[in-house]
Amino acid sequence: MNSWEMMIHAKLASMAEEGLQRELRPIKDASQPILMYQGKELVNFSSNNYLGLAGHPQIIAAQQRSAEQGAGATASRLIIGHDEEMEELEEELASFHQHEAALVLANGYMANVGILSSFLGRHDAVFSDRLNHASIVDGIRLSRATHFRYRHGDLNHLEELLKKAKTRGIKRQLIVTDSVFSMDGDIAPLRDIVFLKQKYGTALLIDEAHAGGVFGKHGEGLAHELQISEQVDLHMGTFSKAYGVYGAYVLARKEWIQYLHHTCRSFIYTTALPPTVIGGIRQAIQLVKEGMNLRIDLSKKSQYFRDELVKAGFDIGGSTTQIIPVCIGDENTTLTFSRKLIERGIMSVAIRPPTVPKGTARLRFSLMANHQWENIQSALVAIKEIGKELEVI
Repeated sequence: MNSWEMMIHAKLASMAEEGLQRELRPIKDASQPILMYQGKELVNFSSNNYLGLAGHPQIIAAQQRSAEQGAGATASRLIIGHDEEMEELEEELASFHQHEAALVLANGYMANVGILSSFLGRHDAVFSDRLNHASIVDGIRLSRATHFRYRHGDLNHLEELLKKAKTRGIKRQLIVTDSVFSMDGDIAPLRDIVFLKQKYGTALLIDEAHAGGVFGKHGEGLAHELQISEQVDLHMGTFSKAYGVYGAYVLARKEWIQYLHHTCRSFIYTTALPPTVIGGIRQAIQLVKEGMNLRIDLSKKSQYFRDELVKAGFDIGGSTTQIIPVCIGDENTTLTFSRKLIERGIMSVAIRPPTVPKGTARLRFSLMANHQWENIQSALVAIKEIGKELEVI
C-alpha cells in the first residue's frame, strides 16, 4: 500500500468511526413527495422541490419543444454566442425581479464562486455570515479578499467588523449572506443588514437559492417580500429548487452584469446551458409567478410541521421556513435516527460535518407544497416515536 492509498484508507476509516461516512443512493422519483428506494416507497422530506414543480407536465413539454434546437449548447456563450431564447430569458428575469439586467449561469455553486472572485480582490474586504453556503466560502477563498466572518445573524458583531475594516482603510467592502439558510431554515435579518450596508457604504450580495419561488408576491424572493430588493447590489438565485429545473442567475445594474461578462471565470470558461434547460426555466418562471396557492399550501404545511415538532420537544433551531431541522448533535445518533425513519417509510437525510459545524448534526426535513396531509401526519408520528426511543426527546 503506497502513501496515497494509506492516507485514503485511514481517512475513510476515521470518517466511518466518527459517523461521518456518506453514501450515494440510487433513487427513483427523487424529487417527488413519494420516492422509491431499494424497492420501498418512502415519503420524501429530502428534496428541495418546494413548490412541487419538478416534473410538471408544462415544464417537460417546454423542454421537449426546446430540445428541437439541439441537445447541447456546445461552447461558452462568449465563443459561440447564444440563441434568442437565452436573450429573452435574461430580459424576462430582469423584468420579473425589477433589476436592470440578469446573467444566467450553470448552477448556484458556480454563480457564487464566480461572482465573489470577480468583484473581490486581495485589497478588498468581505463580511460573511458564519453559516453561509459552502459556495460563498469557496468564492471568498478564491478572491483572496480579507475575510471577516460574523456570528450567525449577529448584527452587532457585523458592525464591529465593519468598523475594524474601516480603521484599516479598506476601501471596497462587500457583505454577503444567504436569505434563507439551507441547513437551519431560518432567515437573515435583511432589513438590518441593508441599514448597515448603507451606513458603511458597502456593497451587498444576497443568495436567494432557498427563498426564490417561495417568498414574494410572485415568488421573487425574500428581498422582494421585505421590500428591500432595490438596495441589493447583487441578487443571486437558482432554478434548481422551487423552480424545479436547473441553473442559476445573478441580477444587478447593467454595468455590473457587463463587468461579469468580462471577469466571471465560471461564466467565461463554461459551456452554456442546453436549449432544453432554458426552455424549462422559462416555463417554470411562469408557473412560479402563478403559484400563489402553492406558496400558501407550503407555508401552512411547514407551519404545522414546525409546531408539532416543537410541541413534542424537538429542537428545530430558529426555523421559520419550509426547511426544518431536528437538531440532535451527536453524529451517530443522527445517523441511527435517519435509518430508523427509512425503516418507517420516511426519507430524511442525516446532515453532519462538514456540512454543519461539529456537534450540530441534525435531520433536515424539507416540505413541499404537494406533500399530502396524511403523509405529513404519519411522518410526525414516526418522528416522535423514534425521538423517544433514542431519547432525543
